[in-house]
Amino acid sequence: MYALISRLSTRQLLVRHAPTLVGALAIAEMFYKWKSFLLEAAGFLVTWYLLDAIVSFIERRLARGGGSQTPAGS
Repeated sequence: MYALISRLSTRQLLVRHAPTLVGALAIAEMFYKWKSFLLEAAGFLVTWYLLDAIVSFIERRLARGGGSQTPAGS
């Protein structure tokens, strides 16, 4: 966690990682009622990791395919 915060700019943290953090918190708060802090914290961290991985995958796909396509009929 320290490495994430210390290596990224404030803009990167707010624009790229804060939405996945908030989303994971919302999901954990609404759905994880396991009556164990440790299980719920682990569930939150796994959810945050998965959401961040999905967003990273989408960003890579958009970056790779964004400028290389030519219009049809050219």
